[in-house]
Amino acid sequence: MNKIWIINANIVLENQILNNGFLEMSGGKITVIDQMDNCPSLASIENVIDCQLKGYIIPGMIDIHVHGALGHDFMDADQICYSKMAKYLASEGITAFLATTMTAPMSEIEATIEELSSYYKNQPTAVAEMLGIHLEGPFINGAKKGAQPEEYILKPNVQQFNDLYDKSQQSIRLVTFAPEEDSNFELLKELTSKGIIASIGHSDADYHTAIHALKAGITHATHLFNGMSGLHHRDPGVVGAVLLAEDVYVEVIPDNIHFHKDLLPMVYKMTGLHRLLVITDGIRAKGMPDGMYSLGGNEVEVINNQCIQRKTGSLAGSVLNMNTARKNIEEWLTLSIVEQMRLVSLNQAVHLGFDKRKGSIALGKDADVVWLNEEGEVEKTFCLGNLAFEKG
Repeated sequence: MNKIWIINANIVLENQILNNGFLEMSGGKITVIDQMDNCPSLASIENVIDCQLKGYIIPGMIDIHVHGALGHDFMDADQICYSKMAKYLASEGITAFLATTMTAPMSEIEATIEELSSYYKNQPTAVAEMLGIHLEGPFINGAKKGAQPEEYILKPNVQQFNDLYDKSQQSIRLVTFAPEEDSNFELLKELTSKGIIASIGHSDADYHTAIHALKAGITHATHLFNGMSGLHHRDPGVVGAVLLAEDVYVEVIPDNIHFHKDLLPMVYKMTGLHRLLVITDGIRAKGMPDGMYSLGGNEVEVINNQCIQRKTGSLAGSVLNMNTARKNIEEWLTLSIVEQMRLVSLNQAVHLGFDKRKGSIALGKDADVVWLNEEGEVEKTFCLGNLAFEKG
């Protein structure tokens, strides 16, 4: 069995840093974590990585809202492209993700779902792991469509969703929809009965309706501030409802484009460490030069990290790098490296129900680890104990 040793490392555990430690990865799992004083002789051992106490070993990051990268999109329904994207995501320190769809003709969504479910069952191991599907649309509100094509938006429909769920081979984990469009919350009830995370997003619900939907089972808010009714002193809207709730996980895109960075401390004060989720909402232009790209059949111009839909002028996802997002929250919230890992990894794993094997560095968990160098850049990424990225 192939073993990899990481030695002389500052290892970020769930609640502390193990300084001058080592770990062993074997069979895709973390099998040993200890102080260097207890490290056996490795003189004749191959696959030893000596960190020389530089930087940190952190758990792999988890992006639960990403549409594409490297010129590809999950809606392309192409498994070769999926593996290329998963390989690229590892360069950002991402070791797991939810493949995110968008509003499109139902035939295209179905084709995408089928390809994604097939990939999910037989995915490669030396790349970021797909944990399932995030269905964003088509059951949204056209008034808050953002970059989602309005002509394909549908009213929430239980039968249509169940058809997609069956085609996904039960791999849909999270659904973004507008609960105010959901008659008697029928779709919401169906999602909760199946254990699927119900997210309020692309929603124009007023505060009263949003609160009612949260009480009925919504536990997630898609890209806070964007694609939702805003905070107003006479109607706190969706933003107010999800921030005031105590059990709703809130996505943020910390790029200083989707919302002003000075708002993040306010959000953090209301959510605390345990229900804030950093995402990228990356599109196919992620990892690519500025220029023209497509999203949902529409032209998107990328310039200076902003992705603007040509037809409407609305923001259309991002090209945010997950490690850049991590560095931004470190600066804007003055968080420790342990606290940062909550927002980019552990919260996601807990919320998705994968925390028994992902989200932190611990014995028996998946060997999803990242070496951040002294500059905070990704030096190496291991996915299930396999080297997925190496700088340079």
